Amino acid sequence: MNFTNNQLNIKTILKILPHGYPFLLIDRVLNFETFKYLKAIKNCTINEPCFQGHFPDDPIFPGVLIIEAMAQAASILIYKSIKYKSINELNINKLYYFVGIDNTRFKKTVIPGDQVLIEVKVLKSNKNILIFKNTALVNNDVVCKSEIIFAQKYLF
Repeated sequence: MNFTNNQLNIKTILKILPHGYPFLLIDRVLNFETFKYLKAIKNCTINEPCFQGHFPDDPIFPGVLIIEAMAQAASILIYKSIKYKSINELNINKLYYFVGIDNTRFKKTVIPGDQVLIEVKVLKSNKNILIFKNTALVNNDVVCKSEIIFAQKYLF
């Protein structure tokens, strides 16, 4: 069973992701379809701790945090898909670890005041591996593209 046109607010996201301040990077999920795609928002503000050192006179949101935001968005999609259990033996008794990135390119900088739209799409899945194709956009301009890889770990 697939669900579309779902939005998730920050209260729901906090229940799904184990991350806390200052490392929770997804502010809202705009839409998702289980096992297929998810679109989320990351709002960048000057109040974020990373801007104290990256860089004080010319603040730029670190690329590694854009990748982390993509991984968090993919994690939400995995969680929501597991809940409906219908592809590749996904189930609640497995954890999915962020294990790799490929084909990553940073196209433009992200600065305080930007709203980053994060799009994650399931590119490939099998019994133990999920690969997502990801794009981060600001004002419809691509700022980053990447593929991220998750692997399953059985809890018991």
